[in-house]
Amino acid sequence: FQLSPSQINDILRAGELSHKILDLNGKNVNSVLRFESNQLASNTPIEDRRSAATCLQTKGMMFGVFDGHAGSACAQAVSERLLHYIAVSLMSRQTLEEIELAVECMKPVLPILQWHKHPNDVEYREITSQYFENLRVYWQHLLDLDTEAGFGLEEAMICAFKRLDSDISLEVQAPQENELMRNIALQVAFSGATACVAHVDGVHLHVANTGDCRAILGVHEEDGTWSTLPLTRDHNAFDEFEIRRLKREHPRSEEKTLVVNDRLLGILMPSRAFGDVQLKWSKELQHNVLENSCDVEALNIYQYVPPNYHTPPYLTAEPEVTYHKLRSKDKFLVIASDGLWEMLSNEKVVKLVAGHLTELNVQKPQLAFEKPVNLSYMHSLLLQRKNRGIASLDQNIATHLIRHAIGSNEYGEVDQEKLAAMLTLPEDLVRMYRDDITVTVVYFNSETIENYYRNNE
Repeated sequence: FQLSPSQINDILRAGELSHKILDLNGKNVNSVLRFESNQLASNTPIEDRRSAATCLQTKGMMFGVFDGHAGSACAQAVSERLLHYIAVSLMSRQTLEEIELAVECMKPVLPILQWHKHPNDVEYREITSQYFENLRVYWQHLLDLDTEAGFGLEEAMICAFKRLDSDISLEVQAPQENELMRNIALQVAFSGATACVAHVDGVHLHVANTGDCRAILGVHEEDGTWSTLPLTRDHNAFDEFEIRRLKREHPRSEEKTLVVNDRLLGILMPSRAFGDVQLKWSKELQHNVLENSCDVEALNIYQYVPPNYHTPPYLTAEPEVTYHKLRSKDKFLVIASDGLWEMLSNEKVVKLVAGHLTELNVQKPQLAFEKPVNLSYMHSLLLQRKNRGIASLDQNIATHLIRHAIGSNEYGEVDQEKLAAMLTLPEDLVRMYRDDITVTVVYFNSETIENYYRNNE
């Protein structure tokens, strides 16, 4: 089944989202210039999610990528809820008191986030009020802590991740009359999701990561070259820090069974994630919760207790937070699910984004001839021209990255036939070749960043 170039483009561009930050009276005070995002499904339905929002209380912007497994329910819930938890963690005591008073008096609540959504971004409308109630319990807890200023950013992010994961776990244990709510809570808790969230405020960039999504910076060095600055570590069996952490948290008798076939307890690739209560709860608790549930099979709930399950929890949602002070040479941030990183290296991703930036600036680059010209060189130039004609049509950089991730040949060029083949793989085979891919690229405003340093010297 052969797709035409325009059919390929239609498939690749269906999930595009881009947002330009508005200038205020010609003064763009935001260090974010714009962001572009896209996703391509491999699972049906897609298990990845993404979020982007402006935090109305701190004026910072937040971007998240969430990679679900064993279904999309957990990634869905985390994408809807986590940014709220972070925003609330950052609020001053006074703001929290104002919001609590408004809820008590049944008055409109100050908006917390301004979302930047794609029309296809789904929401569990039925459960929104339940989520809001639990968010309220969280801010009441923060008020009880009796701290004036609220948390610093790193602490706020860690607290928000851990609290949301704890709420996901408690919601499914609470008695619930409404069957739909109960089913959603079960699916959320028994599926899982990794998460990577960036918060950008002026020159301050914080990235919180749990699992194997990844964030990198593209840096334009003074000599004109591009370099890559990784902001996260992949939390999995290939990371020695994670292996050491797991060994510290469990008895020595389990050293050989903690990681089997490069997977946590032989089951899970990431060693940190939301949900996945079957790797966090005791066997008794799992049994009790599932015993009282209606139809676990119809909900596709993954029930499996691994043979060496002795000292849970084996999994945590606690993130690692990286702080980076933006410099004018930091041009863009890429956050993506592991579906991208399995196909492209950090360096390749930066090279593609940088090349795309240059191409957008110089719409029609001239073909430069090297002498002497031989046939294979001519062939590669023609291929470049042919591919450029198709690929440079991508206005959205995330689409450009996805196109290269699934369509590149061994020379790093997009091969139309390979691209068409990868997009038409049958449902039962596609997961063997590629994963869901979600990419968000955030471009920074170098001028705003320079001004910051000028004014604060």
